[in-house]
Amino acid sequence: GQGSSLMLVDHHCHLDFAQFADDRAGVIERARTAGVGVIVTICTRVKRFPEILAIAQAHDNVFCSVGTHPHQADEETEVTTADLVGLAAHPKVVAIGEAGLDYYYKKSTPANQSESFRRHIRAARETGLPLEIHTRDADEDAARILAEEHAAGGAFPAILHCYTGGVELALRAVELGLYVSFSGVVSFKKSEALREVARVVPLDRLLVETDAPFLAPEPHRGKTNEPAFVVHTAAALARVHDVAPDRFAAATTANFFRLFSKVPRRLAPQELAV
Repeated sequence: GQGSSLMLVDHHCHLDFAQFADDRAGVIERARTAGVGVIVTICTRVKRFPEILAIAQAHDNVFCSVGTHPHQADEETEVTTADLVGLAAHPKVVAIGEAGLDYYYKKSTPANQSESFRRHIRAARETGLPLEIHTRDADEDAARILAEEHAAGGAFPAILHCYTGGVELALRAVELGLYVSFSGVVSFKKSEALREVARVVPLDRLLVETDAPFLAPEPHRGKTNEPAFVVHTAAALARVHDVAPDRFAAATTANFFRLFSKVPRRLAPQELAV
């Protein structure tokens, strides 16, 4: 392990995106220097999974997910739960997704998004790997699908990633055993309502992320986001929860290692590595 309790984790970014093509190794090194001990780079298209896996394989502390983003749900209707489970067998795959519902952009039909979402939930249940859930402007349908799948097949590990929804969906998710993750959006001046939502999520269910290259936190707002900047999101959330930054780092990193059970424990801070 790292020894220091000040380790943070970025469980959701997109290292395969073009913004990082020229300096991916630099981005990963700057994250390490900033105290970000583990990075999970997220799949948005199963057909691009090989290149995402290759990035994870090239770096000891980088892992990946496998899945289809709701924007791509119309393109990848043929991806089955069994396909996801099969690809997830690789040692570097530590999560399913991202999948879910996006009614803001509506790049795919709600029916295809919903079907894909349910297949990913089943893959998460079957593998025991957490599902990275993308939900935007779809709180009611997301809550309903989560509740239906939970009732039909039992609990499954999952995270509402880059949460920007209302308090009801967040609390419902926590009730169902899920985690809620916040990005740089929670640091923006106008995000007071979102900070109020973050305040009601228990510390033992909170995660931090960048969603890089998008949504850089203050003081880097408007620039290309990168995993090192998760430090600023953590600082903003520590203030919201009125806890010291080191205690907040320790809590969210412990949450990550509890949920992402496939990430090697040797990468955990010493107090968790036992």
